[in-house]
Amino acid sequence: MKIIVCLKQVPDTAHVKLDPVTHTLKREGVAAIINPFDLFALEAALRLREQVGGAIHVLSMGPPQAAEAIKEAIGYGVDEGLLLSDRAFAGADTWATTAALAAGVRQMGGADLIICGKQAVDGDTAQVGPGLAMRLGLPQVAFVKGWREVAAGHLVVERQMDDGFDVVRLPLPGLITVVREVGEPRPPSLKGKMRAKKYQVPMAGAAVLGLSEAQVGLAGSFTQVVEVFAPQASGQRQMIEAPAQEAGRLVIDYLVRDQAIRVGS
Repeated sequence: MKIIVCLKQVPDTAHVKLDPVTHTLKREGVAAIINPFDLFALEAALRLREQVGGAIHVLSMGPPQAAEAIKEAIGYGVDEGLLLSDRAFAGADTWATTAALAAGVRQMGGADLIICGKQAVDGDTAQVGPGLAMRLGLPQVAFVKGWREVAAGHLVVERQMDDGFDVVRLPLPGLITVVREVGEPRPPSLKGKMRAKKYQVPMAGAAVLGLSEAQVGLAGSFTQVVEVFAPQASGQRQMIEAPAQEAGRLVIDYLVRDQAIRVGS
C-alpha cells in the first residue's frame, strides 16, 4: 500500500501572540512545529504500513524552511517526501491550498490512501482533507479514530461521532482525516534521525506542478483573512431567563445587535 500523509508546519501555538498594531500573528522568534493533528496522521500511516506493508510519502506546502518538517517526518520512518514551495503559493486559502496539494499528489504518482490530520491548529477549518479528496475525485471519510479491516480494494474505518462512532467502508484509493484517538505518536527512531540529517527534500513550484499563478496563493483564493484579533474581556454580562426556544432567539438578537454596534463604531 502506498500512503501519502499531508502535513503542515505551523507556529507553536503555546507561544503565539498577536501584534496589536498589524493584528497579525507574531512569527518572529516563535518555533515552527509539525501540526499536532498531522502527527496522528503520520502515526496512522506507520501502523498501517506495519500491518500491510508498503511505503509512506509525506507532502507539505510552505516556505523553504518547511523542509525541516519533512525531514522530521523522515525521522519517524517515512520513506520519501515532497515540499511544495513557491512565492506564488503565499496567502492561499483552503481552496487554493487544495489545488496545490492535489497537483502535488499527482506529481508523486498518486496513492492508495491519503491521510490528513483532522485540522490545522493555526487555521482550524478542517477543510483541507475533504477539499483535497474533492479535487482528486476520491471518496473520503473524516474524523477516523481507527480501522477494522484493510484490504486491497477497501478500508473499513470507525468514524468518530458525537454520540459514538460509525463503521464505514471506504473504497480505495481514498482519503481519510484522523483524530487523536487513532493512536499516540511514537518518538522518532535513531536510525530515522540519522537518515533525516542526510535527506535532501525535493521541492516543486507552481510551474513544475503545471499550475498557473492565477490558480494558487492569494490570486487563486476565494477568501481572505482581513483581520485577526484577540477578544477583549469586558466583564459585562447579561442574564437571559426564558424557555429554550425563546432564549435562543434572544441570544441571536443580542449577538447580531452587538456585532452591528462593533461595525458601526
